[in-house]
Amino acid sequence: MTDFRFELLGTDGQARTGLIHTPRGDIRTPAFMPVGTAGTVKAMLPQSVRETGADVILGNTYHLMLRPGAERVARLGGLHRFSGWERPILTDSGGYQVMSLSKLRKITEEGVRFRSHVDGSEQFLSPERAMEVQRLLGSDIQMVLDECPALPADEARIEKSWELSLRWARRSKQAFGEQPGHACFGIVQGGTYPKLRRRSLEDLMEIGFDGYAVGGLAVGESQSEMFDTLDAVAPHMPANRPRYLMGVGKPSDIIGAVLRGIDMFDCVLPTRSGRNGQAFTPEGALNLRNARFADDSGPIDPACSCPACRQFSRAYLHHVVKAGEIIAAMLLTWHNLFFYQRIMAGLRQAISSGQLQSWVARFHQGVVD
Repeated sequence: MTDFRFELLGTDGQARTGLIHTPRGDIRTPAFMPVGTAGTVKAMLPQSVRETGADVILGNTYHLMLRPGAERVARLGGLHRFSGWERPILTDSGGYQVMSLSKLRKITEEGVRFRSHVDGSEQFLSPERAMEVQRLLGSDIQMVLDECPALPADEARIEKSWELSLRWARRSKQAFGEQPGHACFGIVQGGTYPKLRRRSLEDLMEIGFDGYAVGGLAVGESQSEMFDTLDAVAPHMPANRPRYLMGVGKPSDIIGAVLRGIDMFDCVLPTRSGRNGQAFTPEGALNLRNARFADDSGPIDPACSCPACRQFSRAYLHHVVKAGEIIAAMLLTWHNLFFYQRIMAGLRQAISSGQLQSWVARFHQGVVD
């Protein structure tokens, strides 16, 4: 069996390109992971997701444990077989969803007691249960359980939350145990306070993880605050481990984070936007609901080779968006994921060739190559 390991292939400034080797295939970095919350990337077939250029997708522990249930997925052969995606899967721990979706919850040292948003049943998620669910799902990269407070928050609140997350990280790592070919990632917390972020990272490195994520961002802070936080923590992250910025983000967020040494990203933005009639282009996002596209015979993006751009006009896409046709969500989601993967491929090539700054300058001028 192939071991889980990170291979650094090149750098340009702080930016990195490499390969995460897993038994289910390599993940090229910088990597964008489409979000498959409930075992599906919405409006996409698994093979279509792969055709956009994705090497890995994300599944959600919270949603899958509630429906259809981790034990059921395990009985049916694990999440890869169940969902039809045979390449790597990263699962988050469910902590963020517990905090954001559950109106009735109680956080204690042991874990979080909450009511399901599906049927109102009482549930309990501890570090041990979060890791058990992920093991049952069979995901390749498994995240520790953490608490993710909303920003802004004062330093005392963030410090208390970070300390709890660190204790949960120790328990999560112990519960992860030995899973050859699988990985467990720690999550750096600490809000926008550099001192707390570095302390969190140092303590997680002492525990020892296969990769390190930066969590607790894209939750209300500005882009400049996010970048300042990355400037404080990313240079200190182990060079021989993957670095993952959770829940980010817009193309400009991703590019800024790559410039600061981050390797992995996930965000619902391209899929959610596609379902809501929005298409990403190098010149900015287009709202296909807008009446100005009703007679536009051109493609979304002349430089794009996705099915939506190859076969359909802006006028047609405007029509199916306005009519509420399912094909609108399918085509625009495909286009947006394709656009994000074009960005990642361009970043990888630019880093490898030492041309990152000129690539970024062209991107800001409306060119993705």
